Amino acid sequence: MIFLFDEKAGSETLSIKGENYKYLIKVRRHTVGDILAFRNPEQREILHRYELVSIEPRAALFALKESNEEAVNPLKELHIGWCVIDNKSIEKVLASLNEVGVSKISFIYCERSQKNFKPDFKRFERIVEASNQQCGRTHLMEFDTYKSLEAFLEEHKDVKVFDFCDKPLECESDFKTVLIGCEGGFSPREKEFLKNQEVFRLNTPMVLRSESAALAVASKILL
Repeated sequence: MIFLFDEKAGSETLSIKGENYKYLIKVRRHTVGDILAFRNPEQREILHRYELVSIEPRAALFALKESNEEAVNPLKELHIGWCVIDNKSIEKVLASLNEVGVSKISFIYCERSQKNFKPDFKRFERIVEASNQQCGRTHLMEFDTYKSLEAFLEEHKDVKVFDFCDKPLECESDFKTVLIGCEGGFSPREKEFLKNQEVFRLNTPMVLRSESAALAVASKILL
């Protein structure tokens, strides 16, 4: 853990209870005198360092030592347009996508997306917030949705498309928006619609699941 989010971070004293108390004292076994970092969700750029001054049965008291502007952000930006798949599959790689530095995910209802799947933004944000605390990233990944590929391409014309083709992604490739299909890929009509976009594949003979492709492409571009 690099820091914890707390809505009272920045005050002269900080009393930690509940799950955060259990995590810091029971799991991480912090003791009096340890210095820990906190961020306030309303002022994420400021990192507050506190000293643990006392431990009670259900609460830990911290005293503020210093506050400094210390934002930690990805060196590059990558926006993924991701055709909607099962939330469970998304959740498996969401923390990893956050750690490698994906800035935004737009979930798109493509023709082969199961329409009963609805992205759970509140749960996604909880996963990303926990990931931020572990990896040190300051700001949360952003999420939104589009009703179709056409709606997404209307706003994001300079997008690269991951699909089956002859052109592998080059090591030196650098772009800011990528489109990832759902299970089963794009429909014939969608392929026709995307024919004027730059299409690439990864240099592997294996067929990747949608979530594996998203993580692999993001890692190759951002790291």
